[in-house]
Amino acid sequence: MPGTEARGQLVIIGGAEDKQGDCKILREFVRRAGGLQARIVVMTVATELPREVGDDYIKVFQRLGIEDVRIIDTVSRDDAAAPSYLEAIEKSTGVFFTGGDQSRITSILKGTEIDKILHKRYREGIVVGGTSAGASMMSDTMIVEGDAETHPRIEIVETDDGMSFLPEVVVDQHFAQRGRIGRLLAAVAHQPHLLGMGIDEDTAVIVNDHQFQVVGNGAVTIVDLSDITHNNVEGLLKDEGLALCNVKLHILPDGYHFDLRSRKPIIEQQVAA
Repeated sequence: MPGTEARGQLVIIGGAEDKQGDCKILREFVRRAGGLQARIVVMTVATELPREVGDDYIKVFQRLGIEDVRIIDTVSRDDAAAPSYLEAIEKSTGVFFTGGDQSRITSILKGTEIDKILHKRYREGIVVGGTSAGASMMSDTMIVEGDAETHPRIEIVETDDGMSFLPEVVVDQHFAQRGRIGRLLAAVAHQPHLLGMGIDEDTAVIVNDHQFQVVGNGAVTIVDLSDITHNNVEGLLKDEGLALCNVKLHILPDGYHFDLRSRKPIIEQQVAA
């Protein structure tokens, strides 16, 4: 599970995080990235509106007191080897991926020099954050697209390789707001060893070593098929409904913790708080 070799932290946001009010989640990202001494890089690769989206985050981070904020907009894979970009990431204490299309992140960055230096710096201790598409790309297996507000079927979800900051997990975002429980179940039914993680809007999972904490106004839904007693995946036609028996489900609001190794909530920490 994650964290055995990495010293860094992940801030994985379900999208639509508060940028106007208290900015609780982005404030926590900044604090963990070094506070007023943070050096933040904003990656706009996922969006087709890099200037507008990048400027929004510059304003938020500057309002929180951060003077050193740099935008990196990689339009092509050639951009992912630019020496100035690599230097900025090398000197950063926090890297933040905006929303957009997660497939753009992997198609442009995966396997490039930026990909290598991001993982190197994460192992060394920086904070890597991402919202919406920037959340989906965090895991080994990434949900590319899929139908929402429907019962689980093989056909309703498409997955691909993610950026592999969070192994053995598949992340979905805008979770409760877009009714995505069916597609998350379908995704983990394909690979039952994966832990499904659905993150609501304005809600984040902060991963530190092998544990995470929930921060924000929504909840995180964990789907665990490790103890499943029956499924009908084998021989199922693509438009037929999935049967999944003995699925383990956890709903975790703000302040709750979860152990990714044991796959169990850490209730003692919540009670103590």
